[in-house]
Amino acid sequence: MNSDEMAEILTSHGLWLRSDGASGECANLRWATLAGANFRGADLRGADLEGADLAGANFRGADLRDAKLERTDLRGADFAGADLASTDFAGANFAGVNLAGVNLAGAILRGAKLPGAILRGAILENADLRDANLENADLRGVNPGDADFRGADLRGAKLA
Repeated sequence: MNSDEMAEILTSHGLWLRSDGASGECANLRWATLAGANFRGADLRGADLEGADLAGANFRGADLRDAKLERTDLRGADFAGADLASTDFAGANFAGVNLAGVNLAGAILRGAKLPGAILRGAILENADLRDANLENADLRGVNPGDADFRGADLRGAKLA
């Protein structure tokens, strides 16, 4: 996907968000190869990124609330300050997603679904993981640095 196609998708998605779905179109980037892409500050609420290759992508400060991220490759991506919270039953699902080495410093993951997610070596400094589902997640080598895990489900999580 070239930068013009990406810009068109993001513009249409912005219109879709502003019009409550009456105009534009929800971003559909399912199974796209977008490794290293720059989404810094992008509003991707509700976007469908299922199965996409987003390794090393820049999502600093992006709004990904309720984005569909199942089966994505997010290794080494930068989510510093991003909002990845779940605001409804279906959103922010990272079940089984590879988040190894991801920068989540200051990210909001409140209520996010991360069962079985691989977070080896992730940076979680000051991340908000309240009420997140981290059941069976791999958290070995994580830098928690004051992350807030209040109410998080850590049953079966690999911590050391």
